[in-house]
Amino acid sequence: MELSTEDQRPPTEARPESQVRIHFTTKLRDLTLAGDTGPILVPTNLRRYGLSTLVNHLLGVEKPIPFDFLINGTFLRTTLEEFLAARGYSSESTVAVEYVRSILPPVHLASYEHDDWVGAVDVLSRSSPAGSWAGGSREPPAGRERIVSGCYDGRLVVWDMSSHKLATINASANDGYNAGVKVVKFLSPSRIVSSGLDRVIRLWGYKESSDHTTAESKPLLELYGHHASVDDLDVQWTLRRMLSASADHTVGLWTMIKADAPPAPEALVSPNADPSTAKRRKVAPSNNTPKRGPVSQLRSHTAPVSSVVFAHMDATVAYSTSWDHTLRTWDLPTASLVDTRTTAHSLLSVCELPTLHLLAAGTSARHITLVDPRASATTVSAMTLRGHTNAVVSLAKDPNNTFGLVSGSHDGTCRVWDVRATRPGRAQDGGAGVSEGAICESVYTIPRDSTTTGKSKSKRGSAPGQGCKVFDVIWDELVGIVSAGEDKRLQINMGRDERGL
Repeated sequence: MELSTEDQRPPTEARPESQVRIHFTTKLRDLTLAGDTGPILVPTNLRRYGLSTLVNHLLGVEKPIPFDFLINGTFLRTTLEEFLAARGYSSESTVAVEYVRSILPPVHLASYEHDDWVGAVDVLSRSSPAGSWAGGSREPPAGRERIVSGCYDGRLVVWDMSSHKLATINASANDGYNAGVKVVKFLSPSRIVSSGLDRVIRLWGYKESSDHTTAESKPLLELYGHHASVDDLDVQWTLRRMLSASADHTVGLWTMIKADAPPAPEALVSPNADPSTAKRRKVAPSNNTPKRGPVSQLRSHTAPVSSVVFAHMDATVAYSTSWDHTLRTWDLPTASLVDTRTTAHSLLSVCELPTLHLLAAGTSARHITLVDPRASATTVSAMTLRGHTNAVVSLAKDPNNTFGLVSGSHDGTCRVWDVRATRPGRAQDGGAGVSEGAICESVYTIPRDSTTTGKSKSKRGSAPGQGCKVFDVIWDELVGIVSAGEDKRLQINMGRDERGL
């Protein structure tokens, strides 16, 4: 197939533009070309837009769909001629070109200001985990999405999408000291869980008024067991279980069902039972909230546990990352350690890319390592994602792209990644183990709105992100990329695709 007819111009005219044969491929089952088009002869001066127009023509779609193109795992960001020349392709070659849905630049939608650092954030929508767990009539309707933020002043704030505060919850027993919230999640449209520096995991009941302009909350359950801050939580709603990652070097396994939970350790509940605890923590004497302990605590890490996640395909398996440089695999029914993968740096965050059988782990060395946790894996690092200039402390997968994720860093940015955009690692990429495997570079960088408006500026000589560190980030299909930071803001960014989202 050719795009133009054979050149019939006299030999005295200028030679026709150079061309190359390409063969389109895709993994998008709903956008596969009918039949095998075979090699297509195209001008080498085409860029992404030109190829996207061609694919839309071949598909015969009514409304154009923006596509990106991968050649040997690398996104096309120049003309075909420049790309192929830089990589030594012959003009006689037939080049395999994979088309994928474009990841469009995330635009800033809104920022919600708080009174203190925002340490954690979560979303409730039809597409969020809590929304899907609710199901049926309890599923949040369109237009009634909610965001919950957790602050270092010990408060939770529930917002609607118009930046209206529906509820403010005092989520800590402490008054200012060690009150910071480091993790918060919706369990359902009527349940929230939070924890942080005061070491207690709290479940809250949440109910909105009939006109959905205000809401009230009440404590339902307090879970005790950790001796230091709780830095991460993951939820498995089907089993009514939760995992916690703590600075006390342990992973906690908890049940949300009060009747099934063991008693809370007396030394942690009563300030009088442990004099050293009494000096550090105040517990309100009038607090009659039920208190329970962990189902089990997993001990093997030798430094603070930074993040934890249930395995997507098997909820009896969990993964944890730690400052001790390791990613560990746990069997939850037996509370036993199954596998340990040791890296070159402290690991600060983790998320699973289940379709790829990989775990993404953010590091203190400013990069993200993709780890294959399967016993058959022969190397620790399958790929390295590079671009951040400070620690990577939060990760979330792309809800629409099995190859995508977003990261939040202390450098004051979030970055959007597609792990198909790779190149071979080089020694100059730096760091022990970093040059192993492939290197991936981010597709887009999302700065903090506070830096662009001039309300948060780093001092000369300070670390990247000083004053605007990102502490948490999530990615929801309907709401977008929501991040929380040191600039006392919750920030919402969203890419607009062909569906108008």
